[in-house]
Amino acid sequence: MTVPISLKVNSEVYKIDVGTNETLLEVLREKLKLKSVRRACQEGDCGVCTVLLNGKPVNSCLVLAVSADGCEITTLEGLSQREDFRALAESFVRNHAVQCGYCTPGMIITAYYILQSMDEVTEETIRKGLEGNLCRCTGYANIVSAVKDAYEQRK
Repeated sequence: MTVPISLKVNSEVYKIDVGTNETLLEVLREKLKLKSVRRACQEGDCGVCTVLLNGKPVNSCLVLAVSADGCEITTLEGLSQREDFRALAESFVRNHAVQCGYCTPGMIITAYYILQSMDEVTEETIRKGLEGNLCRCTGYANIVSAVKDAYEQRK
């Protein structure tokens, strides 16, 4: 059974029919072909599939697409079009926070949210904010440094 929904994804409105059991991850990746939204654990444990849903980070593997009807979704493709994204991306490169790159879209989306939503960004608030985003390559120190560096660059 399918139902029609409307999603605003990266500033573009999509009217699409989705299965009642389809996840937002499946719709974004398979139907809308947004490759930064990656599939991994499908249990909400790793953060690889993180997107902004109405401005807040969510694991898209845990969100039924029908429940996102009328919502605004931002993926890494959408963030990359924003002026304030460049400094964060450059900070990830400068601080060697990208290794294999699989977790990077989810990490950057979460880091972007941290920088936009917190008045004071410290190592502790960064680590707390990144909980739920797993990385097997970096050991997190460089990711934390990248977020802190991006915060200091914007002051």
